[in-house]
Amino acid sequence: MAKVASHGAFQGESPLDYALPLIILQICLVLVVTRGLAYLLRPLRQPRVIAEIIGGILLGPSALGRSTKFLHAVFPPESMTVLDTLANIGLLFFLFLVGLELDISAIRRTGRKALAISLSGIALPFALGVGTSFAFRATIVKDAPHAPFLVFMGVALSITAFPVLARILTELKLLTTDLGRMALSAAAVDDVMAWILLALAIALSGSGSPIISLWVLLTAAAFVAAAFLVVRPVLAWMARRCREGEPVKEVYVCATLAIVLAGGFLTDIIGIHALFGGFVVGVVVPKDGPFAGMLIEKVEDLVSGLFLPLYFVSSGLKTNVATISGAKSWGLLVLVIANACIGKIGGAVGTALLVKIPVREAVTLGFLMNTKGLVELVVLNIGRDRKVLNDEAFAIMVLMALFTTFITTPIVMAIYKPARPSVPYKRRTVECAPGDADGELRVLACFHGSRTIPTLLNLVETSRGTGHGRLVMYAMHLVELSERSSAISLVQRARRDGLPFFNSADREGQMVVAFEAFQQLSSVRVRAMTAISVLDTMHRDVIDSAAGKRAAIIVMPYHKMLQHDGSFQSLGSAYHAINKRVLREAPCSVAVLVDRGLGGHAQVSAKNVSFSVAVLFFGGPDDREALAYATRMAEHPGVAVTLARCRPNRPHSDEEGAADEAAVEVFKSKLGGVKDGSVHFEEREACTREEVLETIDSLSKFNVFVVGRMPPTAPLVENPDELGPIGSYLASPEFRTSASVLVIKRYDPATNPKSKRFDPKARPPPATEEETLDEETGSSTVVPVPWSPMSDTA
Repeated sequence: MAKVASHGAFQGESPLDYALPLIILQICLVLVVTRGLAYLLRPLRQPRVIAEIIGGILLGPSALGRSTKFLHAVFPPESMTVLDTLANIGLLFFLFLVGLELDISAIRRTGRKALAISLSGIALPFALGVGTSFAFRATIVKDAPHAPFLVFMGVALSITAFPVLARILTELKLLTTDLGRMALSAAAVDDVMAWILLALAIALSGSGSPIISLWVLLTAAAFVAAAFLVVRPVLAWMARRCREGEPVKEVYVCATLAIVLAGGFLTDIIGIHALFGGFVVGVVVPKDGPFAGMLIEKVEDLVSGLFLPLYFVSSGLKTNVATISGAKSWGLLVLVIANACIGKIGGAVGTALLVKIPVREAVTLGFLMNTKGLVELVVLNIGRDRKVLNDEAFAIMVLMALFTTFITTPIVMAIYKPARPSVPYKRRTVECAPGDADGELRVLACFHGSRTIPTLLNLVETSRGTGHGRLVMYAMHLVELSERSSAISLVQRARRDGLPFFNSADREGQMVVAFEAFQQLSSVRVRAMTAISVLDTMHRDVIDSAAGKRAAIIVMPYHKMLQHDGSFQSLGSAYHAINKRVLREAPCSVAVLVDRGLGGHAQVSAKNVSFSVAVLFFGGPDDREALAYATRMAEHPGVAVTLARCRPNRPHSDEEGAADEAAVEVFKSKLGGVKDGSVHFEEREACTREEVLETIDSLSKFNVFVVGRMPPTAPLVENPDELGPIGSYLASPEFRTSASVLVIKRYDPATNPKSKRFDPKARPPPATEEETLDEETGSSTVVPVPWSPMSDTA
């Protein structure tokens, strides 16, 4: 395979005999297999690393590679140098990203409990790994060098995969719990210790004398010191010159990537593998400011999506499960799995119990700390390349890593089911009984992107009212958790400071300033939160936060985005499903906001607010809740509210009719209290579809429509969506208007059975230190009220 590209099949040449077309085919095949397996394993809530390890094994000699024709055609031996080189370059930059995510200052602040759990979770499995090595040396690895093999086995059993653990904790809604914080802090310490031990193992695995190994260790220590003393100031200088709101200069990005490659080159010269240099450079990059985030954005998609799976396939091609044959080999597999679980889980559980952590939480913590991942494969591959592990021992250790990681999620879901009741509260609707003691109206306003922020702030400003009850707005940024490593950085940042964190640094600064300015210039209290989750479970964050914050109403963004031509484009069925699940399960009233740019592209100051609001009232609980919201809007001096009452064309009970009349009378009472004539009441004889459409068209010049979700009237469009018979028409292209629409569903426990899990009679748990801080500072992270992840089937 001396040439790179072929002259084409029409010239009689086989493209698979040339390096470039062959590596393209290999990459495409790897992506199809690993992504397909990730999709199949999604219902089991497995991290993508599991699919990539399995995909590598399937493409190797254990499955498809058993066909020598396939193996020699697609993965011939002469192509492995190119494949391994690309895989290791990708791995070098990925470990640079891992170092970027690792905050040394946070490790210094690790509590004593997490530090004790981490150290015991390293020491005991390391000791058991050393003990296991004697069994291996006596049976299948008789020719391995003694000291390096002991260290490699100890390191392989004592590793905890920090990125994989963060992903699992986020999937299970445990990242912001005390258990999740402790597990992640302990894993961060484990990650640093694993690299130190790995450097020791590599140094000892050299073929020279002990003096040479000592020189390798001393030179490696000098490299780390130079990275902190020389490289870090250079990177800090570049980070200071990257200002918020401005793109990072290309020369800084190129210089940083060149430093990563240079670090890898130097550590390879030292003899501790090039990957070590990339990781150390990532660690010393300053984490404050936009520099680190922009580096992640520039590098991670290509590295994580394209090159990193090649490393797993490279490992899979070296893993031949068929070499594990006979009772002796399978017995060693059972032994190493048992020792890995006993050491890691036993060490963490024992220490957790000693520091007074409850038994169930301690056992869960032990299983979480037993997560393996990429670093485990790095250790095993280096051991195999340096002839410390043979093919059979390598296959046994890979299966051990796969098994221990695979069991983590299902076991944690099975054993950790904390029943923490939410804070009880009475006001779950905008409409409240006269003399209700809880006069404060709490609104949980959710948004997916920055475009919705001005409309959301303008809506909240018009809804603040002027009565005794103040309004508190919880602004929740809904961020999809992807497989990208920066998603984990988002999680950690949201957990650390509780502020919205946008992917782009300029938007981050602008939106934080927007929330702070709105709170200072308005009488509304604003608390910013971030919910980072996969789309399938994002509704749980919304629901749990609403219960935890005692919200009376949740405002959800419509799943379609306004385009420049006035039409709406769907964000996808997953976003549509989020709204439907929140409507079905929320513990309070829910409003869906159809944004057509209320007030333009900027927030309107309180003194300049001048909006007209139209309320279509047919009757029923949803319409009464919409009317209660509009009544509050009518209290604002800059808002003119018009109530258009239409007669329902469906049967209506006497009790519902009486409730409708009472709600209308409350609104009419506002007419006497408003002297500027901004509140109007109109009685419309709109019974037929044509009459209702005529009424709506007459109000098309208004800025906002407030309607109930399910009024007692026939739908105005075919197949109405979750907005109901009236709201679906107001959001359809048939209705030409620039008005935004607020569609409200009133909370009703009779039709919302899943909301009953928020027991109003439950005693609230003692306030944690973080929740107390939330009350003082006005910001918090999303701390979901946990329950069994399998108890909710959407």
